[in-house]
Amino acid sequence: MATDETANRWDDECDVLVIGSGGGALTGAYTAAREGLSVIVAEATDKFGGTTAYSGGGLWFPGNAALRRAGDQDTPADAATYFHAVVGDRTPRELQDAFLDNGRRLVDYLEADDDFEFMVYPWPDYFGSAPKASATGRHIMPSPLEPERLGALRDSLRPPLDVDRAGNPLPELLIGGQALIGRLLLALSKQDAVRMRRGAVCDELVREGDVVVGAVVDEGGRRRRIRARRGVLIAAGGFERNQSMRTEHQVPGSSRDAMGPSGNLGKAIQAGIDAGADTDLMSEAWWSPGITHPDGTSTFSLWFTGGIFVDDNAERFVNESWPYDRIGRVVIDRIGDGSVTLPFWMIYDDREGARPPVHSTSVPMGETEDYVDAGLWFSADTLEELAEQIGVPAENLARTVARFNAFAAAGTDDDFHRGAEPYDRAFAGDGSPLVPIEKGPFHAAAFGISDLGTKGGLRTDAQARVLDASGSAIPGLYAAGNSMAAVSGTVYPGGGNPIGSCMVFSHLAALAMVAR
Repeated sequence: MATDETANRWDDECDVLVIGSGGGALTGAYTAAREGLSVIVAEATDKFGGTTAYSGGGLWFPGNAALRRAGDQDTPADAATYFHAVVGDRTPRELQDAFLDNGRRLVDYLEADDDFEFMVYPWPDYFGSAPKASATGRHIMPSPLEPERLGALRDSLRPPLDVDRAGNPLPELLIGGQALIGRLLLALSKQDAVRMRRGAVCDELVREGDVVVGAVVDEGGRRRRIRARRGVLIAAGGFERNQSMRTEHQVPGSSRDAMGPSGNLGKAIQAGIDAGADTDLMSEAWWSPGITHPDGTSTFSLWFTGGIFVDDNAERFVNESWPYDRIGRVVIDRIGDGSVTLPFWMIYDDREGARPPVHSTSVPMGETEDYVDAGLWFSADTLEELAEQIGVPAENLARTVARFNAFAAAGTDDDFHRGAEPYDRAFAGDGSPLVPIEKGPFHAAAFGISDLGTKGGLRTDAQARVLDASGSAIPGLYAAGNSMAAVSGTVYPGGGNPIGSCMVFSHLAALAMVAR
């Protein structure tokens, strides 16, 4: 951490310095600029968009205008009852309420600008048995955007994950996170007081006494000191791609299996720590089971239309239709107690062929033979033969499948209650997610643990002001998104909670800087 001793040593100046360029960072930049402040956005990589650009772009904003237009009857009180019930007291109530109270206001604020438009995308809450859970969800998305509207700006937009990692062609229409970042870039391009920089890595903050007055940004080996008259907003994502930092903070899983961009190394978070910031939730992430690919990576997976997961003893250990974070946490617990080692296995039958009944894997599945050759997918005429191939007890696997098939016939899962909550049935159409395993040949596919990013970071108050160990705000320093200790604590209440909370607290940070 640097201290400012000579005011004329600044290389650049602005009112607000935003570190990062995901949905939250750009929302903060847009808010500050729209309210009359000058802004510099410093993005560490060569593309704007952060993890948001890889995502579905969902936003968990109860009672917002898009939901109301669709006739939603949800109330703020019901949404708060649900959120408080699942998050509990793991995070401060005032922080939770700041998120709950300001999501719908942010939608109104953005939709006052013609560059923003949101639509309902029904997505059930992730704890369907909790009080006031919504079976249709509190979830919206940005409306699709034609790439032509962006023009040359599209070249600076981080492409989707299947393009970035698998080489697929660019889509003809921007949807989800692509549309959200595209709309933010479009709106920011019309703000004269915003300067956007790529390849600008922030790894140091500058303090004058107790006040953060700027930051040091490395641009291709040249270290530039940027003065921020109103404050610095750290919204640079998590540290999921930094294996040494994961190890230091005991984050389960591997950096290679994280879905965040390669630039999510936690350097800005560490700069905040070096400046005296307190942290929380540093061992946490947004988890998911991940199908394992021939290159050794395991990538975020959901939308299962069949199959069961088994442990080292060939026994089921989880509701396979649960939301991904809930499954991921059970896997981590089982790894911890020694009943699961990686890879663990999905067992399924041949009703959809040899390929696993998994319809969203972030990085698309390749050719079947490549997985077979890598020892990741197996097939056999009998369950006993399949068990031998994957190294689990044959008698146990046959018994586990027979028990599950009996549940499927009865329509009730007595062990893990698969199908009991709305999300469980989200990918089963009008049917049951209890699909029997009876049509040979039988198959097994290897899975690991993946994540959408770490969720531990700098501790903040309800205005996104970063706090020190005593609980006092550090003047001039703000944080949001995965750079901030998550408002939802150790749970994932619903689809769109990560991006939604990032946008809300970045917006609140910008408003606080406007008021300084």
